[in-house]
Amino acid sequence: MDDVTARPALGVGMVGYGFMGAAHSQAWRTAAHVLDLPLTPRMVALCGRDAAAAAAAARRYGWAAAEPVWRSLIGRPDVQLIDICAPGDAHAEIAIAALDAGQHVLCEKPLATTVPEARAMAAAAARASARGVRSMIGFNYRRVPAVALARELVRDGRLGEIRHVRASYLQDWLADPSFPLTWRLQREHAGSGALGDLGSHIVDLAQYLSGGLITGVSGISATFVGERPVAGAAGAAPEAGAVTVDDAALFTARLGPVLGSFEATRFASGRKNELRIELNGERGSLAFNLERLNELQFYDHEQDAASAGFRRILVTEPGHPYLSAWWPPGHVLGWDATFTHEIADLVTAIAAGTGPAPSFADGLQVQEVLAAVEDSAAHESRWTPVAPPGG
Repeated sequence: MDDVTARPALGVGMVGYGFMGAAHSQAWRTAAHVLDLPLTPRMVALCGRDAAAAAAAARRYGWAAAEPVWRSLIGRPDVQLIDICAPGDAHAEIAIAALDAGQHVLCEKPLATTVPEARAMAAAAARASARGVRSMIGFNYRRVPAVALARELVRDGRLGEIRHVRASYLQDWLADPSFPLTWRLQREHAGSGALGDLGSHIVDLAQYLSGGLITGVSGISATFVGERPVAGAAGAAPEAGAVTVDDAALFTARLGPVLGSFEATRFASGRKNELRIELNGERGSLAFNLERLNELQFYDHEQDAASAGFRRILVTEPGHPYLSAWWPPGHVLGWDATFTHEIADLVTAIAAGTGPAPSFADGLQVQEVLAAVEDSAAHESRWTPVAPPGG
């Protein structure tokens, strides 16, 4: 018996089998074989509303079984953790049911479609935590080694007092107006558009790296294409359906004394998945671009001005966060590794009996920021305070 199979098992049931379901499945398959985990994940069952598609996905991704109804996973003795990769409108009901049944929960971002839903989820997580049941929201970009290194540099004072944070998340998959209507473009399923899908990531990263919370915002948003074709029967003329979320959102913010600017769009032609974040402090600056995720740019303001400049740190050394388990220096990681690290951190926290981060309370705080941006944009960009944690 090898070391992996000798460790106690953690049975996992996953709800959803699309893009995020594939990414999470890859992580559940590989985490225990790459990183030293105290528990061995067992991919017990995958759940999806289309029974045939769920069964095919379960076979393809490596799940032992498929279930058509998520409630069949709740309370199962062989499923200790529920991984929620379903559309946002399903998050609250599934997460609360699982937590109340004593199952750990990993939930994709954003936490919910509305602030009341997010508050209910955070309250359920707090109740469950008192019984030793853990929960985490999937802000996976915290687990990019370069981002984790940036966090260490900020924590160690290499930037001094932070003055600015600017972040953008740019994609272009909706630039073509003939792209069909999906659940991500419907408020009742997604809650918001680029703001929630992309903006939640940069809000979380800005707060995670700077160490401050957003206290107020002024925002604008736009829906550039108001209707999109709806897929119908083969040979039938496509019908049009309304887009009921934002295509792009921009906002300024205060994080205590720090000034912040944010942009999220799915209409930036030529930008496929460009998340950029930069922090400027009294002693230096850091800059990160997800499309170059193995690199971190660092500027030391205390260097001789004649030779000073941003320098590129190739984040592949064994002493860098997460890297000791991977490849020799210079052998880069991909986007999928962020989910492997996320799973590893969650499993380690469950085994240790500690609260994993980011928590549902962190997810609620991000949801409050998104709601404040929407409110500001709906009222001529007026300055809108963000409800404080626990407020």
